[in-house]
Amino acid sequence: MNMEATDIPNELQTPGQALATIPRPAGAAWRRKGQKGSAILEGALVFLPFMAIAFAIMDYSMGIFVQSVLMHSVREGVRYAITQQTSAGGQDNSIRQVVKDNSFGFLNNSNNGLVTIRYYDPRTMTEANGVGSNAAGNICVVTVTGYPWTWFAPVWRPGNAFSFSVSSSDVMEAPPGNVLPSR
Repeated sequence: MNMEATDIPNELQTPGQALATIPRPAGAAWRRKGQKGSAILEGALVFLPFMAIAFAIMDYSMGIFVQSVLMHSVREGVRYAITQQTSAGGQDNSIRQVVKDNSFGFLNNSNNGLVTIRYYDPRTMTEANGVGSNAAGNICVVTVTGYPWTWFAPVWRPGNAFSFSVSSSDVMEAPPGNVLPSR
């Protein structure tokens, strides 16, 4: 809205101003005219960091989820192992299958070699190998080592895959009928 000199109190007027109008463009229209490209620039400057933060949140959340799933799957494998259960193919293959079944599809036949099963003698803490290594009282350790995970947005990180390693252990129970399953 334009103001005229007559709207200004007499004491604030300067000589020659009484008959002239104060040249002032309308407020909002004048501001919009000078800021047409600013909105696009400001949008771009806000959008890029926002997307980087959003992808970082998704990346780290998914990484935590993968590690939790793998940890759950090896725990289930150990729970299965200590009860001396077995199916076709021997106890170790049964344990691997239980770990794969509980991994929500992250572990499959192509990365089956990532799952290792070891038995330790608790008196000497040395690895027990061969027949009887899965005897009652021994410690069973199920491990997933080097599971590769590639980030969604590797822009600010190296393109290499991140690798997860998880492990769980427990003491073996006595087998039913005191007959050890084959490994």
